[in-house]
Amino acid sequence: MIRNRFQDFDLPALAVGTMRLPVVDGVGTDIDIDATREMIAFAMENGANYFDTAWGYHGGNSESVVGELLAAYPRESYFLASKFPGFDLENLNRIEEIFEEQLRKCRTDYFDFYLFHNLCEMNLDQYLDPSYGLYDYLIEQKRAGRIRHLGVSTHGSYETTKRFLDAYGESMDFCQVQLNWLDWEFQDARAKVEMLAERDIPVFVMEPMRGGRLLQIEPGYKARLAAINPDWTLAEWAARFLQSIPGVATVLTGASSLEQLRENVALFSSCRPLTEEEFGELLDIARRMTSQRTVPCTACRYCVEGCPKGLDIPWLLELYNEHAYSEGGFIAPMAIEALPENELPQACISCGSCEAVCPQQIEISSVLREFVVLLDTLPDE
Repeated sequence: MIRNRFQDFDLPALAVGTMRLPVVDGVGTDIDIDATREMIAFAMENGANYFDTAWGYHGGNSESVVGELLAAYPRESYFLASKFPGFDLENLNRIEEIFEEQLRKCRTDYFDFYLFHNLCEMNLDQYLDPSYGLYDYLIEQKRAGRIRHLGVSTHGSYETTKRFLDAYGESMDFCQVQLNWLDWEFQDARAKVEMLAERDIPVFVMEPMRGGRLLQIEPGYKARLAAINPDWTLAEWAARFLQSIPGVATVLTGASSLEQLRENVALFSSCRPLTEEEFGELLDIARRMTSQRTVPCTACRYCVEGCPKGLDIPWLLELYNEHAYSEGGFIAPMAIEALPENELPQACISCGSCEAVCPQQIEISSVLREFVVLLDTLPDE
C-alpha cells in the first residue's frame, strides 16, 4: 500500500469508506456483519487502515458496526473518521449529544479525523453562525484530544467552500472533496484543489469513481482508453488520475464487497501517474460525456444583467447540468433548497431577455422549466 505523508505520520493512499457496505437482502440498514468483518480484516492486513464512517450512513448503523468490528484491533493500529451531520439542519443544536453518541457507537475515546459533514449551500450560513457553537465545540474537543484532526467534506460550489475556509480554514487540517476525472472540469474540482493547495490544506478524495458511474462508460469511450493502455481497467484509469493530482493525501473507496476492495487495494499498491497524453484523453472523454445531457453555459453572465427577476442564471444552469447529467442525486436539490423563493428556477417569467444576449444561444427559459420538472421527477440517489 502506498502511504502519503500527512503532518508527522503516513496515511494509506487508499481509505475504506463505509457508506456502501454489503447488506442483507438489499436492505440498506441491515449491514452484512460477516462480509464487512472480512473486508475490514483484508484492509487491515494490506495497510488500508483508515476507516471513514458517518452518523447517517446505512440509516445510522454504519458507526455501530464499524465500532464493533474495529474493537477487535488495537486502537492505535487504525485511523477512524466520522462527521457532524449538519446536512440535517435539525441536528445543529445537538452537537454535544451527537458527538458523545458517536464516540459510544464507535467504541472509542477519540476520532483521528472528524469533519463538518457535507458543507453545501443549504448549511453554509448555519455552519458559520457562532450562535450554534459548532466550531467552538469541535475546537474544544480537538484541544482535549478527542479529535486529532479537524476537517470538512464539501459538495458545495467553489464560492461556498471558499467562504467556509475564509472563516475556518486556519483550523482545517484537511478537506474532503468529490474528485474524479469527470468532475475535474464538470464540477470544477480543479479550482477547489488549487484553492486548497494555496492554503496548504491536504485533499482527501471522495467519489473517486462517481458512485461507480465511471466504471460504466460507453463502449466507444472505453475503446479509446483501451487503445492507449489495453491492460488497464476503468478503475485503474480512475486511480491513476488521482495519483496525478498533487496534494491528494488519501482516496476513499466505497467498496461494497471484498472483491471490489481487493481490486482497489491492488490499484494503490503502486504509484503510476498519468502521462500528459493519458490525462488529456480522459478530460476529452469527460467533456464529450457531460455535453450529451447538458447546456454549454460559460458563465459569461450577460444573461444576468438583463434579467428582470435578478436570477443567478449561470448558477441555476450549473445545477441543472449536474442534475440532468447525474439523473438525480442530492447536490442540486440541496443547493436549490438554500435559495429564497424569488431566486428559484420557477421564478423565471420566460421574458426572453437572457436568450437575446446569450452567446451560446441557450434556450434558457426552456431549460429552467425543464429543471423544475427534473427536480420533481428524477429519483434521488
